[in-house]
Amino acid sequence: MPILNRRTFIKAAGVLGASTALPVSLARAADKPVTVGFIYVGAKDDFGYNQAHAEAAAIIKGLPNVTVIEEENVPETVAVQRSMEAMIRQDGAQLIFPTSFGYFDPHVIKVARKYPEVRFAHCGGLWQKGVHPDNAGSFFGYIDEGQYLNGVVAGHMSKSKKLGFVAAKPIPQVLRNLNAFTLGARSVDPEITTTVIFTGDWSLPVKEAEAANSLIDQGCDVLTCHVDGPKVLVETAEKRDVMTCGYHASQAALAPKGYLTGAEWNWETPYRAHVMALQSGAPMNNFMRGGLKEGFVKTSPYGPAVSDAAKAAADAVKASMLKNEFSIFTGPIRNNTGEVMVAEGTVLTQTDVVLERMDYLVEGVRGQI
Repeated sequence: MPILNRRTFIKAAGVLGASTALPVSLARAADKPVTVGFIYVGAKDDFGYNQAHAEAAAIIKGLPNVTVIEEENVPETVAVQRSMEAMIRQDGAQLIFPTSFGYFDPHVIKVARKYPEVRFAHCGGLWQKGVHPDNAGSFFGYIDEGQYLNGVVAGHMSKSKKLGFVAAKPIPQVLRNLNAFTLGARSVDPEITTTVIFTGDWSLPVKEAEAANSLIDQGCDVLTCHVDGPKVLVETAEKRDVMTCGYHASQAALAPKGYLTGAEWNWETPYRAHVMALQSGAPMNNFMRGGLKEGFVKTSPYGPAVSDAAKAAADAVKASMLKNEFSIFTGPIRNNTGEVMVAEGTVLTQTDVVLERMDYLVEGVRGQI
């Protein structure tokens, strides 16, 4: 049914768990037929966040006895509630992946309570046992590992010692990526700074272009971002002969000269795990997390401009991450006003939930929340 009809139909009809390392297998799941819904806040071909999810959903379509339904360009409003209800009532969806951050509270929570027999696996929400429905849950990846590696490469490649970061909103996940990128760059040279510009929303192409040009005008010679579609930023930088580090998916095709590397999602991993649990009748994993080692995130191949020294440095850090021998947020860490946020001797691992409540900018970031 077309999107308009789907929505019209609905209008008329009226304590955190521990992070889990996933035993994800490529072996065939149980034979139980299931219908799975995917909802995106933007277009599926945005060269960014939504495309990364859609690429993984395309893989899920090929699993045995799995029917996939999708809807794109669904805003973070009551519209997503109508979309979820339509997938359940019209298409018989038993598992729904609402992929945008703002879908979780109150929309996913409200619909999950109304349909306790359906599973809702939300991307990024901070699910709490005893607070949120048991048929809802949260999955996310430690993509700050990829952003830290972006920073290491950017730190080696920058000549101005000025990096730029275009961000949508100052929520914890965005701040964590911005801070990780900056810490990675300053591990190469502590004189490096990152200037951040917040646009105010996930997809504002005009503001993103303006922000990219402003950062370049201020002398930033490597840019990265946390917005839904990095396409505009990457293309703007390439036109002005400025280097970029990608985010969400690979944007290498958009910047054959200046693309250095990127932090990419690998959503196939949590998607497979949730679908296989549904097919086999296993309980829902309500709080699912993973990084490079668990296959939740990956890095883009190095671009032709990347130096051997930059590759060697980033590869060494990545190897340590894969062995669980490296922590991005190791004290002492100060915010950009000088206050100690992580004390000396404190090591925050990726599973420390305090990182998912991050509300500060680290030393070296120029900007404010």
